[in-house]
Amino acid sequence: MPYSVALAGKGGSGKTTMAGMLIKYLLKKNKTPILAVDADCNANLNEVLGVDIADTLGNAREEMKRGDVPSGMTKDIFIEMKLEEALVESEGFDLVVMGQPEGPGCYCAANTLLTNFLDRLSGNYPYIVMDNEAGMEHISRLTTNNVDILLIVSDPSRRGLQAAVRIEELARCLKIVVGKSYVVINQAREAPHQQAMEMIKKANLELIGTVPKDDMIYDFDFNGRPTLEMPEDSKSVKAAFEIFDKIIA
Repeated sequence: MPYSVALAGKGGSGKTTMAGMLIKYLLKKNKTPILAVDADCNANLNEVLGVDIADTLGNAREEMKRGDVPSGMTKDIFIEMKLEEALVESEGFDLVVMGQPEGPGCYCAANTLLTNFLDRLSGNYPYIVMDNEAGMEHISRLTTNNVDILLIVSDPSRRGLQAAVRIEELARCLKIVVGKSYVVINQAREAPHQQAMEMIKKANLELIGTVPKDDMIYDFDFNGRPTLEMPEDSKSVKAAFEIFDKIIA
């Protein structure tokens, strides 16, 4: 079974940047190949990684639901073809983008095929990094709901930490099998306040570390440079790598 890390957090917490740093870490440690899954409907993990995407799994699902299957081709062959086209190959990692959420109507057949495809696909990779929106429904489509590490990224605010707690609760409600859940406080300017520590402890979560606010991240983003290219001696990358040393098998 692959070793899987799912990242979640409210918008603006920096979880996608953290996902990119985790992939950078795995590449440095030669823990490859990696399957990167962008399961956020506001997909931008590809920009962090510096690759272009041509299609998404959501588009394939919509086409199948509409019945846009060529004559003489079965639905399972069609969706497998579309999903393989959506897989972006890069050096050391491949990326697949889940894309738009489900619209009205029944997606049962398409989702069953999609789940089966992802299950087979994930078996080809020893490491999976999954960037999720806060809802995390897409985790239920990956490797029979098993996640080794759920890394919940929060900013230092009370609202950010409240969102982190709700994400942990949601993971339990979705019956996602999680080996261990951790909280990372991102964009930190100082050590966590006592109130923050109490909130985390009360939710039976563990603070695995903090990542300082780093203007270099904003500079890279503003100039359209992939986070993957950030130097390892930058303060945010160094802090993130220290966290990953604790959680990566």
